[in-house]
Amino acid sequence: MRLVLASRNAHKLRELRVLMAPHELFALPDDVILPPETGTTFTENALGKARAAMAATREPALADDSGIEAAALGGAPGVGSARYAGESAADEENLAKLLREVARGGDVRVAYVAALVVVRADGTEVAAEGRCEGSLTHEPRGEGGFGYDPAFVPADRDDGRTMAELSVEEKDAISHRGRAARALLARLEAFDEAPPR
Repeated sequence: MRLVLASRNAHKLRELRVLMAPHELFALPDDVILPPETGTTFTENALGKARAAMAATREPALADDSGIEAAALGGAPGVGSARYAGESAADEENLAKLLREVARGGDVRVAYVAALVVVRADGTEVAAEGRCEGSLTHEPRGEGGFGYDPAFVPADRDDGRTMAELSVEEKDAISHRGRAARALLARLEAFDEAPPR
């Protein structure tokens, strides 16, 4: 299936092109306006973006909303992860704020959460969520990934590397977005195989 990605994030487009294979992902046309992320959950935000992209292009649309939840901050920044240090903050600024607010030596448990939604031209909506538990390091490391990856040490691995130090394949195997994509692919396949009502 051809899917328009309801995002202008080039990192997500690259990552999701691999994760959503064999479906083909295409960049969002420049003239499509996405709604503000005003939902209280990742799935609500993803649905809003996917619906808007599908309505504008009349093609099936895929949207993602994701972020990091810090136990010490009661789950913040959560759905506000991309704007944590301000509306136009860069990844480095968001990460620096999180590292300032989570006490070194305190509760450094974090989780990445991702919601992926496909909205088809017939109005069908299929959603899935993925989660990756980990801990925050106050010494960011690595050149790969984006966002909070340099300070996120996944619990699934025992070598202490951050998400930004993992290969693409290693990251995709355990990441929140990788888990959400695998769940979404399974749901799309089950949906397509279900007998018509």
